[in-house]
Formats: sequence, C-alpha cells, structure tokens
Amino acid sequence: MVENAGRAVRDTSCQDGCSTIDRFVVVSGCSGGGKSALLQELRRRGYATVEEPGRRIVKEQLLSGGTALPWIDGVAFARCCIVLARSDRKSAGRLQGRWVFFDRSLVDSSVALRHLTEEPVLSTIRRSHRYHRRVFLAPPWPEIYVTDNERRHGLDAGVAEYQRLIDAYPALGYEVTILPKVGVGERAEFVLRTLAGHM
Repeated sequence: MVENAGRAVRDTSCQDGCSTIDRFVVVSGCSGGGKSALLQELRRRGYATVEEPGRRIVKEQLLSGGTALPWIDGVAFARCCIVLARSDRKSAGRLQGRWVFFDRSLVDSSVALRHLTEEPVLSTIRRSHRYHRRVFLAPPWPEIYVTDNERRHGLDAGVAEYQRLIDAYPALGYEVTILPKVGVGERAEFVLRTLAGHM
C-alpha cells in the first residue's frame, strides 16, 4: 500500500524536477529493528510512504488460507514480494513531494529469493528499478525485538537476513547508512538531515 498521509505532499525543493530514483528512499535492515515505526513517524510528518510488501502478503495469505508464507513456502513468498515491490515502485511514481520512503524494497525481496534458490536475481536489478543511492538500514536491536502473528521467526534469522542485506546493497552500488538506536523522532530527524546533505 502506497500512503501519503491522506494528502498530496508538495515540496518546493522538487519544483524544478526530481528524478524518480532521487525521490525513492529505502529503509531496510533487521526485522524488528524499528523500521515500521520510523515510516509511521515520517508519514505523520507528511511524507509519502510505502508499506512493507512482506507484511501485506502475510496478512493476505493468512486471510485467504494461502501457503505463500515465509514459514510454509519461502520461495513462493519471496516471488510474491518481488511482484508487489515492483508494483509499489511503479505506483509510487505518481506521488508528489520531495521524498517517498519505502519500508524494504525490491532488493530485499530479491536477496531473499537468491538466498533460497541461488537464482541470479540481483543481476536483473543492478541497473534497473533503482532507488535513491542512500539506503538506511536498521541494525539488530534485541531490546525491542518481538514476534507476532506475521513475524514468527526469531532474532537469529533476522540478523542473518540483515547480514545478507548489508552485503547486497553496497554490491549493487548503494551507499548504506546505519540508523542509530534512538527514539523514533530522533531517527526521523537523522534520516531527513542525512538526505539533506546528499541532495
């Protein structure tokens, strides 16, 4: 789901034209590391956000009785995430405003599929379906990590995924910034200040 805090965001810094790549900012990293809370805070401040594909797929599959779930059929789940992430990226191009923040991206889905199948899927997104060069990763944060009906894996699995992502993003030409372990408001300020310094 692509959300824009209930309204179109207009930002004069983009009046002269901003490329889609320059506007699409990825927040990724370890499960349970505070990504979604950060996206909620950015949305509260009026920025457009895109909800995590995996969460939406899990909800839909649980409601429909489907099996494309990470704890049943991880490959099918990863493929569904790839399809949805591509669709999200295309739809987000219609949003206005300087920044569009993504809770995970096509890279995350592709890394998951490569891990499970060894398919060379990352090569297909090395030059296409790009995002802003600056990517923010939430590090493992054991003190706040919790499981729920949609996140059933333990922290160890989340850390392993985080390591794969911290290797994959730079390999694809992205510049990774690790989010500090601070309150959500401070994190939002950190993200916005960092982006302002890379315009």
